[in-house]
Amino acid sequence: MSDIQWLRQWYKGECDGDWEHSYGIHIRTLDNPGWSVRIDLIHTQWYDRPFEEIKIDNGDDDWIFCKIKDGHFDGCGDPDKLERIISVFRQWAESIDVTEE
Repeated sequence: MSDIQWLRQWYKGECDGDWEHSYGIHIRTLDNPGWSVRIDLIHTQWYDRPFEEIKIDNGDDDWIFCKIKDGHFDGCGDPDKLERIISVFRQWAESIDVTEE
């Protein structure tokens, strides 16, 4: 399954008739240029789970930053990093054992 398909399934799994009215996934372009991805974690099993921030800056054509802050996964990167940002989120989300509560 591709990362986009996985993200679609993750989103569907969070939609409970309530969550999707206030929260969701936001993908937009940046003017530097690049991508910004925000995934709301509020009222999900992933809220407040540890995440090791990613900061890679090899110049204008090779950069990616990912963090979790205030209940959101925030990732941004150069124009070639959209799939990588989603992959970072997927790898993190799949590494969390949400059954441990």
